[in-house]
Amino acid sequence: MTIIDTSPVAANLTPAFSHPRLTITGPRVDGIDHVLTPEAMDFLTDLHQRFSGRRHELLLARQRRRDRFGNGADPDFLPLTAHIRADPTWRVAGPGPGLEDRRVEITGPTDRKMTVNALNSGAKVWLADHEDAMSPTWSNAISGQVNLYDAIRGQIDFTSPEGKEYKVGETTPTIVFRPRGWHLTEKHLRFTDRAGQSCAASASLVDAGLYLFHNAQALIDAGRGPYLYLPKIEGHLEARLWDDVFRFTETYLNLRHGTIRATVLIETITAAFEMEEILYELRDHCAGLNAGRWDYIFSVIKNFRARGPRFVMPDRGKVTMTVPFMKAYTELLVQTCHKRGAQAIGGMSAFIPNRREPEVTARALEQVRADKEREAGQGYDGTWVAHPDLVPVAREVFDAAFGDRTDQRHRLREDVRVTAADLLNVPSAGGGEPGAVTDAGLRQNVSVAVRYLEAWLRGSGAVAIDNLMEDAATAEISRSQVWQWVHQGTVTAEGTRIDATTVEKVLADVLGSLERREGDRYDAAATLFREVSLSEDFPTFLTIPAYTQHLVTPA
Repeated sequence: MTIIDTSPVAANLTPAFSHPRLTITGPRVDGIDHVLTPEAMDFLTDLHQRFSGRRHELLLARQRRRDRFGNGADPDFLPLTAHIRADPTWRVAGPGPGLEDRRVEITGPTDRKMTVNALNSGAKVWLADHEDAMSPTWSNAISGQVNLYDAIRGQIDFTSPEGKEYKVGETTPTIVFRPRGWHLTEKHLRFTDRAGQSCAASASLVDAGLYLFHNAQALIDAGRGPYLYLPKIEGHLEARLWDDVFRFTETYLNLRHGTIRATVLIETITAAFEMEEILYELRDHCAGLNAGRWDYIFSVIKNFRARGPRFVMPDRGKVTMTVPFMKAYTELLVQTCHKRGAQAIGGMSAFIPNRREPEVTARALEQVRADKEREAGQGYDGTWVAHPDLVPVAREVFDAAFGDRTDQRHRLREDVRVTAADLLNVPSAGGGEPGAVTDAGLRQNVSVAVRYLEAWLRGSGAVAIDNLMEDAATAEISRSQVWQWVHQGTVTAEGTRIDATTVEKVLADVLGSLERREGDRYDAAATLFREVSLSEDFPTFLTIPAYTQHLVTPA
């Protein structure tokens, strides 16, 4: 075990616990000395000393809010911040250098091969993901930082086990890094405060802190900047915490105020009611908002899972972007962003091409084109894709929409009128109607969740399953729907009552249909699936017990 104590006071004069420190409790992995330098650890210690207490308070506030919703309360626009929404004068900082044109963004994890592929994709932006697309093994968390360090300095390449070489071309996307959300911890680092109280480090502060500490100046020198995507925010006070982190970081690293720019993912139902307030809190550091569709659906299920048939959703594939409650959320996002000078970035269609199956590729291209045409028509300033082969079709759609502009922020969408009732119009998805849930839909959810969890336990966070790109967000929809259907006693179109016994039968059938191999993790994945979909209590995120039970490795 390695202990790095940042205290300037000799240990024999003052008890060690009176000075904050970080302890490395994880094993040595490749790149650890390069990433967790004494200087970087000093910075992370300062971040935790200043901000970890507020993080804990905000997470407690999340739980209290969910309890209110579970007891019948509905979210609404906040009366206390009405003056912010009513003030027409304020604007956000907007995009920084290299972020002006975001018409196509490619998403993906930061392993070395995927990093090279993303940099060569032809996209305008690469969302380098340490959140939903990363299985947070200690090795992945450290190696991802190494790969980003090398990519930013133009010194990355990759050779496959078969000897195939991957090299980066001359033109590369602007990198926007997504750290893990406030709810996650990095258990291979432990923070001890001045009072001697100890806890696992915040994964958000670790991920963002290391990325900014090592790369901010190099990005500025390259004519771009230190840019982040902020996930899973549930309200403006969480955005305020990020803004304070940015202010402190800029002072610590001698950066000009406003150098750091963030794009916030609106992927929770509560954040949808506070979009303007979130922009306001981050206004000196904000580039825009993103419509994180999959986590948004999950958030709606999670918050209202026990509220009766009104909030039951149909089969996952039937919850499209055109159902009224999803359309209301996405159009309000564009209007809110453009009103305040921010960019509105669309989300990711799950369809992906298959180079071995032309008909699958043709269907994926058709589905993605329709999705991007919808977003461009709504006024979005860019969109996400999950595969390099989808970049050209998305670019073609947004090229046609933009003309000679780099975005559509001139489209103020003053025609949009969205109320709280519109955002909560979940019955419009038809989930409570007879036949909305099918036996096939139940089986798909069980199968996808188990197969994704198995890959996640082996270290892969973004997985192609049945020609769809699955990550933690889509897996959350699958398991949370199963939990909700069980607890609401949902009956399928075929007349099957969904209960624990039914789910166990489907799970056994799914496991029996899988091709097993030595060393696979399907048994562990099945146990996890039961825990997060059949337990009486609803785990807020499936990744929390999965991480704690399976990915934490001692020194």
